Amino acid sequence: MEEVYYFDTVHAIIVHDDIISKSGGLQGIRDLGQLESILMHIQNDLYYPNFEDKLTHLFYAINKGHAFSDGNKRSSIALSSYFMEINGYDFVVRKFISETENIAVDVADNRVDKELLSEIIYSLLYEYDYSDELKLKIIEAKQRQLY
Repeated sequence: MEEVYYFDTVHAIIVHDDIISKSGGLQGIRDLGQLESILMHIQNDLYYPNFEDKLTHLFYAINKGHAFSDGNKRSSIALSSYFMEINGYDFVVRKFISETENIAVDVADNRVDKELLSEIIYSLLYEYDYSDELKLKIIEAKQRQLY
């Protein structure tokens, strides 16, 4: 596996605060330990051996972990995009942002679980378009009722 580059909590907080200042919401960290844990965990190659595994966990954990006071969905997209950029996946960042805007809401609403998110991220990184099977899974996930 090629070397993977990471960023620290200071950078994550700067990105989050920039998002909030541009799009509105509450500034600040709700749980610094949670944020530090997420950024440390993606560096563990035993749990997350591939780049797409690391990216999936980063996106999912920022989205669901609520380390920030507000803007966790937006931050999950922005921090994942930055992680992609610093690791040579900049060619797909625009597509990633566009596709994950709605996916981030579905993850937060428990419609898209981590396994499906992983399939979506893999497809965004390595395939031209979603397979028909994946499209069907996404449609079915979006149609789930929340109770």
